[in-house]
Amino acid sequence: MKLFFGGNKANKATPKEAVVSLRENIAMLEKREAHLQSKMENEEKIARANVTKNKRVALAALKRKKILQEQLDKMMGSRMTIETQVMAIEAANINMETFTAMKLGTEAMKNIHKKLDIDKVEDTLDDMEEQMELANGVSEAISQPKLFGAELDEDELNAELEGLEQEELDKQLLNAEAAPVALPRVPAARVHNQQAVSSPVRQSAHNKEDEEDEDDELAELRESMGMAA
Repeated sequence: MKLFFGGNKANKATPKEAVVSLRENIAMLEKREAHLQSKMENEEKIARANVTKNKRVALAALKRKKILQEQLDKMMGSRMTIETQVMAIEAANINMETFTAMKLGTEAMKNIHKKLDIDKVEDTLDDMEEQMELANGVSEAISQPKLFGAELDEDELNAELEGLEQEELDKQLLNAEAAPVALPRVPAARVHNQQAVSSPVRQSAHNKEDEEDEDDELAELRESMGMAA
């Protein structure tokens, strides 16, 4: 029986296929409703046209309209039921997709947490902190200037620097003492007068020196001749 009536195919319909089929049914019902509505309007026109001329015809038209109205009401009820079913399927499909996504997310978290626990996290954080401290130490060591194979004595360098400074000061003092001193200009007449005043003194000193030289020569001559002074 299922082979002939396609029961297995209906049971295997996806939500999307079911919604498509139901919407096609809704479209067909809407067309049928429009057709019934048109026939009802036509029967009403017949009844109005014969209400005074032929009451039997008018009454028959109203009966047909009544039957059509009942069919229309049932059809509208069916369409409403199908539309409600479509909305329910769409909502269920959304819920199913949401559930599937949540399930996949949960499974992914489980797989992640199989390789991850709080102890491993703490150990990793400790290792990371240790490596950061090591990296900072390496960076600080590299940034310090080093003279490989030689250790510098700061006191010795300071003493040498002070010696160089003292030598430079001594040179500056020597240069200052050797610099010529500009004497004030003296009038020529004043210089001549000073020379005139100092000349007798210089002449007297010169004569005295000559006399002493003569006495010395005379003493040497007497001594060579064996004579007493």
